[in-house]
Amino acid sequence: MTWQLSLPDDAKDPLSKTARQAGIGKCAFNRAKGELKREGYLHEWRQQGVRGLWSTVQLVSNVPLKPEQALALRDGAPAGGNPAAGEPTGRTVGRHPEKPVLENTPHHPGTPPEAEAPVAPAATEAGRQLVATVLDLEPRLRVPRGMLPQLAALASAWLEAGHTPGGVRAHVQRSLPGPKQPILKPGGLLRYILSDVPPAPVAEAARPEPVQPRIARLRECEGVHTQARLFRPEGDEEFCGECLRGQMPAGAST
Repeated sequence: MTWQLSLPDDAKDPLSKTARQAGIGKCAFNRAKGELKREGYLHEWRQQGVRGLWSTVQLVSNVPLKPEQALALRDGAPAGGNPAAGEPTGRTVGRHPEKPVLENTPHHPGTPPEAEAPVAPAATEAGRQLVATVLDLEPRLRVPRGMLPQLAALASAWLEAGHTPGGVRAHVQRSLPGPKQPILKPGGLLRYILSDVPPAPVAEAARPEPVQPRIARLRECEGVHTQARLFRPEGDEEFCGECLRGQMPAGAST
């Protein structure tokens, strides 16, 4: 985050490139990116250009911003600063600065060694079937046959990461533009949507039922006793065994 904020104002490097230069892995980058977006330090917008190519606009800030604040900052121009107090002074000619510069201060630290690029996953049969069901979601998703193997490999990466087919389809539906907006490059759009694999959601483990204490299964006898007597009934009886035996007629067997 500090590295990205230290870049020049006219720099166009995305956050993923800075992460690669810093040696951050893809999984760690996705987790950090999700935390920055939730806290309001990172905002992203997808937009489609004149030629139908999709691109992502990123806004990184050193303070948390609400979505409307980030949108206003993206579309608006920075306000000019207040003029300095006092009369303007002329430019000094032929003089050295009062305080010499002792060392150069680069905009950002040196570029570390490039990390090895991750190996692209191979397409699986489950990935091919998932792509086929994704294309059936929307009539506008008419993808050339030549792109199907690439999309199947991307879908396989989602499945290997622990996502369910239903979760992938829901993610694609949420990422599509409005129903009245045309999709000029459906293959490129799907490739963009599936290229970033987030961590799979962790299902909450079912809580075990609390163990009922033994005393809760006892019942107080309704018979006459010097002190209250508890017994464990086998059914819905209200008297303990001693009282039941006392109520039996003489000669009856238990």
